[in-house]
Amino acid sequence: MEMAAAAVGVLLPFPFYWALWNHPQRWVDLCGGGGGGVDPCRRMAQVSHVLKALQLLALASVASFSWPPPLYSVALLAVGQYLNFKVYQLLGEPGTYYGVRFGKKIPWVTEFPFGYIKDPQYVGSMLSLVALLCWVPFQYVLLWCLGYVFMMWVESKEDPATRAKLLS
Repeated sequence: MEMAAAAVGVLLPFPFYWALWNHPQRWVDLCGGGGGGVDPCRRMAQVSHVLKALQLLALASVASFSWPPPLYSVALLAVGQYLNFKVYQLLGEPGTYYGVRFGKKIPWVTEFPFGYIKDPQYVGSMLSLVALLCWVPFQYVLLWCLGYVFMMWVESKEDPATRAKLLS
């Protein structure tokens, strides 16, 4: 039962992300429709942080901690979190949390890591997860990484004409 709960916890955010990616106007409407309501990017960030905390609790429930972690884990975690930090620094909250899907004009970024690494935030997140293999069983890391691969695939299916329409 504990293993199934951990697996569900690891996968918890991905239906949310899928729904927002595929039905952004419903989310905008739920957030107050743009006038006087809550910024949909801000609300997505808040919900995402809660879901991320639940994911981490799910991993912690099946982890066995030992100290110190291997050097490769520290290095992978550092590189992964650097990529995540850099993406957030360059895109901000609106760019990171589907702003373009919610009708915001998000400038196109080509600065590193963009243009060098495809989907740098997902790559950074997956590197960070691989770093946890010294503590967390492989199947949970794999499951979480597959969730990211799924979202990379979903987001890659965006029609460039839709993106242009959203930005106009």
